[in-house]
Amino acid sequence: MSDVLAEEGSATRTVVATAPQRAGRALASRRALPAGLTALFAVLYAVLSVRRHERLLSMGFDLGIFEQAVKAYAHLHWPVVPLKGPGYDVLGDHFSPVVALLAPAYRLFPTPVTLLVAQAVLMALAVHPLTRWAQRLHGPRIGALVGCAVGCSWGIVKAASFDFHEIAFAVPLLAFAAEALGRRRWHAAVWWSVPLVLVKEDLGLTVAAVGAYIAWYGRRPRLGLPLAAFGLLATALEVLVVVPSFNPHGAFDYLSQVTPGSHGAAPLVTHLLWPPLKWLTLLMLVAPTGFLCLRAPLLWLCLPTLLWRFASDNPHYWGVSYHYSAVLMPIVFAAMLQRTPRLPRRRLRAGLSGAAAFACLMTVVYPLHEVVMPESWQTSAHVRTARALLALVPDGTTVAASDHLAAQLVSRTTVTLYCAAPTPTGPQWVVVDRTDPTVKSPCPADQMQHWLDTYARNGYRVRADRDGVILLERR
Repeated sequence: MSDVLAEEGSATRTVVATAPQRAGRALASRRALPAGLTALFAVLYAVLSVRRHERLLSMGFDLGIFEQAVKAYAHLHWPVVPLKGPGYDVLGDHFSPVVALLAPAYRLFPTPVTLLVAQAVLMALAVHPLTRWAQRLHGPRIGALVGCAVGCSWGIVKAASFDFHEIAFAVPLLAFAAEALGRRRWHAAVWWSVPLVLVKEDLGLTVAAVGAYIAWYGRRPRLGLPLAAFGLLATALEVLVVVPSFNPHGAFDYLSQVTPGSHGAAPLVTHLLWPPLKWLTLLMLVAPTGFLCLRAPLLWLCLPTLLWRFASDNPHYWGVSYHYSAVLMPIVFAAMLQRTPRLPRRRLRAGLSGAAAFACLMTVVYPLHEVVMPESWQTSAHVRTARALLALVPDGTTVAASDHLAAQLVSRTTVTLYCAAPTPTGPQWVVVDRTDPTVKSPCPADQMQHWLDTYARNGYRVRADRDGVILLERR
């Protein structure tokens, strides 16, 4: 009898002992999916951007600019950026002190690859909270689908492949803030959104939108209204006081592009909705979610960014190129997840199928597919020639370069653009790629020969001229 009781007691202890283990394994399994997808897209983004840099597809505007700023921070200097002009403090262009966080890593690894890898990790972090939320709502299959859709979203992929930009810090902050709002974790949303004011001056408006959301939808005016006021005040101070104090012209250079008075009230409304490229941008914002994000309250958080972009006179802000839509991607996917619990099963299934199909299409259209393309892993003869000529430029010298070559030289030289206003002494070296496709700015192609002739008249001699790349040295 005692043996039987002993066996029963042993079995009971085994069951009790294994229950926590099962709970632990279940928790680890739930955490594995968001972490795994985040790591996967971090690697994909890093491979994509680093390989593009190695193929001379990165540019002085903007990778070189940010590297010069981070390089200065790493050596405890003010972020003076010679590519923008002599003595130009980058804080007078945009208020983005957050990039100083990369200074320690750059001091250890002084290369543009440091910035590109950091951006890849930051962008990929947006996948984590949205995958986790989707998994919590609908299980691992839909969690995986949503995580992949976020990772393949055109706005994030385009930003991850296009040099480096400060909004890399905003993308994960907005993802975590939007998830917190959707799950009604109001204090967490406040803490995730506050640092946005250090990323870029316009994001204070998004912080204000988060505060308004908490006050209205969360019915927490004592929490939301101070946050809204903080965001508005931060943007006002940065645009009207801080940036002008660092700017060589004493002003915020971009304010004139988005001033409503330049259009008038009625023309401004028309300007916000025209040309049709702006409608394409709106369509491309909601399509990645299979249109499930429509009518979700969180979608209002997109409004500040869309308003300043569409109100601008700069057509680069209106469309689906460059990096400007990356900050909107986490918001639209969070809005989708906010709506899914209320949707009929058939509507949810159709919307998620549409999101999956759109993600596959964007993988083909936008650069993420380059990681598996053979030509992405080949080095052309032109690139080899350019690198050979760049190797002739000694470390620590001053160089005037064309846009795509400038990004290759920042870590070891002081770089300006070859078409910049001449200085009394001039750079020691000039290197220009006549095949550089940057034809509109910052150095128009039709002025290239004019500048080369100018350098020749000022005593520069040709050290090498091969395959469209010319290297000049000052005598």
